[in-house]
Amino acid sequence: MLNIEIRHAIDPVTASTFGTEELRDHFRVSDIFVDGEINLIYTHYDRMIVGGAVPGDAELELDHVAPCGTASILDRREITIVNVGGPGKVVADAEYDMVKGDMLYLGMGAGKITFSGEGRFYILSAPAHQTYPSRLIKIAEAANVTLGSKETCNERTIYQFVHPDVMKSCQLVVGMTKLAAGSIWNTMPAHVHDRRMEAYLYVDVPDGQRVFHMMGEPDETRHLVLKNEEGAISPPWSIHAGAGTASYTFIWAMAGDNVDYKDVEMVSMETLK
Repeated sequence: MLNIEIRHAIDPVTASTFGTEELRDHFRVSDIFVDGEINLIYTHYDRMIVGGAVPGDAELELDHVAPCGTASILDRREITIVNVGGPGKVVADAEYDMVKGDMLYLGMGAGKITFSGEGRFYILSAPAHQTYPSRLIKIAEAANVTLGSKETCNERTIYQFVHPDVMKSCQLVVGMTKLAAGSIWNTMPAHVHDRRMEAYLYVDVPDGQRVFHMMGEPDETRHLVLKNEEGAISPPWSIHAGAGTASYTFIWAMAGDNVDYKDVEMVSMETLK
């Protein structure tokens, strides 16, 4: 079963008028991992698609997605698939066996996609202008950098998978950040990047724990309270950071004008309100 939700772009002035439920309706990513289903959110932020596929006992096929306007999803798009569950298989231009933490990049024209096995597959897709080779990337092949400290509760390792330092893509940039035990803050000090939107997915959040995801303009911040396997769509005008009641991992993805990871505008702690 394929379910598709459309999310229209929201400007910062309109967002500033939203209450809690309106913020969650427009920016929270939830209920995308359902047994036997593919659930996609087609956003009007750089036309990014986020979603999930959980095969369960039956194979799932991802092919025609009506909002894309093409016969098959990868006719004019690229996609990154992240396995956040058990062992599974993805078949497109080849067969790919995936375990938890693997990321698979499929280039434009790779064909229809099938999912099977015990995997819980996180889906990220953006428009493409040319074909780059498909590639299965293990965490050992990712570029990585360790930032933060225990003293500031933000000791973390950033793993860059679909990234200029690792491989070429049209506009997708995807990675994973793992927080060390006892650390809870991510991406703080915060930043914005007006040339790119970003999507977060929080995983490995223990039962009963939550992540407070920060968003909004730097001088008028808001928050979403998220549980395991929930995330946030971050418009280009919004900060994106979070603090959890326990350590966790999050998957970040960007699409837009520029794939330069350092193309950001930093926000000082004094600016945040």
